[in-house]
Amino acid sequence: MGPLLRAAVLSAALLALAAAGEAHTVSDFLNIFRPRNEHDYFHNANQGQEEDVMPRASDQQSLITAPVSRSGLMKVPARSAPTAVAQDTIVLPVDNAAGYPGAWSMITENAGVSAMHMVIMHNDKAIMFDTVTTGPSLLRLPKGNCRLDLRSREQGTKDCAAHAVEFDFATGGVRALKILTDVWCSSGALDAEGNLVQTGGYFEGEKVVRYLSPCGNCDWREFPASLAEGRWYGTQQILPDGRSIVLGGRRAFSYEFVPAEGQSNAAAKPMQLLRDTTDDVENNLYPFVHLLTDGTLFIFANDRSVVFDYRTGQVVRDLPALPGGGRNYPASGMSALLPLDLRRGDVLSPEVIVCGGTPKNAFKFGETNIFNDALRDCARINPLKPGARWATDQMPVARTMGDLLILPTGDLLMLNGAAKGCSGWGFGRQPVLSPLLYSPRQPRGSRFRALAATTIARMYHATSALLPDATVLVAGSNTNSAYNFTGVDFPTEVRVERFTPPYLSPERAANRPAIDMATVPAGGMAYGAKFSFQFSVPMLHLHVTDADLKVTMYAPPFTTHGYSMNQRLLVLAVSSFMPGPHRHGITVDAPAKPELAPPGYYLLYVMVKGVPSKAAWVKVHK
Repeated sequence: MGPLLRAAVLSAALLALAAAGEAHTVSDFLNIFRPRNEHDYFHNANQGQEEDVMPRASDQQSLITAPVSRSGLMKVPARSAPTAVAQDTIVLPVDNAAGYPGAWSMITENAGVSAMHMVIMHNDKAIMFDTVTTGPSLLRLPKGNCRLDLRSREQGTKDCAAHAVEFDFATGGVRALKILTDVWCSSGALDAEGNLVQTGGYFEGEKVVRYLSPCGNCDWREFPASLAEGRWYGTQQILPDGRSIVLGGRRAFSYEFVPAEGQSNAAAKPMQLLRDTTDDVENNLYPFVHLLTDGTLFIFANDRSVVFDYRTGQVVRDLPALPGGGRNYPASGMSALLPLDLRRGDVLSPEVIVCGGTPKNAFKFGETNIFNDALRDCARINPLKPGARWATDQMPVARTMGDLLILPTGDLLMLNGAAKGCSGWGFGRQPVLSPLLYSPRQPRGSRFRALAATTIARMYHATSALLPDATVLVAGSNTNSAYNFTGVDFPTEVRVERFTPPYLSPERAANRPAIDMATVPAGGMAYGAKFSFQFSVPMLHLHVTDADLKVTMYAPPFTTHGYSMNQRLLVLAVSSFMPGPHRHGITVDAPAKPELAPPGYYLLYVMVKGVPSKAAWVKVHK
């Protein structure tokens, strides 16, 4: 864009703001191109005091005197009594008429770190990590294995706190992992071999690519200066060829492909959508990105979206704006690609859903301790359909900072988050404790069901993940700029919960199918091939027919800041079913091409009469 054209665009934008009566100054508007640092988001957390980036004195003393277990875990400091703000929560009436509303249980009182980022690996462990910016965690690194603190004013200062863990969700056990660079507000994806490929972060971490393999003694491998642009609040999406693309980030109006391990990119490629959708508080960070069935990408930023062909670098289609407010960080709505039903054949109609968020000025108001109501709308669009339009529904409660997970049944689960404010330390109010079950196949107006509520507020920096046993792992929440347990509205959360969805009610779980893992082909699932295995049901007299069966495969996402990157669920076509007296044989058709299911490890579930089995890990490949 030439200087004259840029000036014209700027003048037009300023006139538009004036005409709309917005209370913005010229300097406010120009700030959208000004680099910002972490202290922009410390305002409410620290009452405007930037230097308060360590735990409060009472918390620090508790950490100093706390005993340390052999695993390196420290005792959780006593939490102060709940404030009036903390007690101002939303619990919806449970819809018991529809049956079992789900249940909550505690896995551990202390995971060592607050799970700002989370992913499930195919060795049945969760990787959870926060950031070096929040100071000491409740887990120490092994003796003699401290990291060098590159941001300390004193050269040679060491940080002996762990900022990442491998979490055993079966036992609650933790293993400390050593991150060298700051992963604050970074992105990630699982590659074709099941390794975590993790990009960006803050300060010395913004151009780093990190790798973590799923093994008992593996730790991070880090490669500085791998990315051409800093990726702080960027989004990473795995592609059909197994590569990853990373888009956006603070003042990064571009995209690039993640280079091979140890390599680096010379330059990124501009993406005009990201520049055009940046407002004075951004509202387009962590853009929503979904791989569509034709190999193009759906990209949503702020309130606009496009279909983008990364192979040519061209926008294929501009989609209608979604009115009402901002949807991406810090507005922080939710988004997912609805399940792809391969039983319908090769001609698929992919739909994207975007729910919640905030008015675009919510962050500005938050800086003055005014907290807007979040958005209640929930909209769907078919990006590949000519003349695509948004179809809008209303949630029972407004929500920002929520998580949106696809369940094995094809329903979606909304949980975590708040009804007022937006993302940012201290910018959220009214925790929503009730999860919602969203049934996309039901008619508009009857898709939501309120489920059993938790007792723990999961606000900014909370995460969740679907587990192989079809329950949901829920962790994290830290609205403070350090690990604070006293004197704050929402203490730092190191507790980890499990939510059991309605499909695993005690009476239904008695008929839960079980995959015979020994019959699952060790070579994995090849595109376009038949895939056969066996399963059983506990009650042998239970009559099972083709109509009772459903087989789904789920790509475990990388979840942070309310967005589950790379999440997708496919419903597989059953080509043959052979009932037996003890075990049933089943053959399904694998996805025909990687545009439907990029290569990697998936969770394969069998459902009988709506009850899912525990999953088998299956590698999908050429």
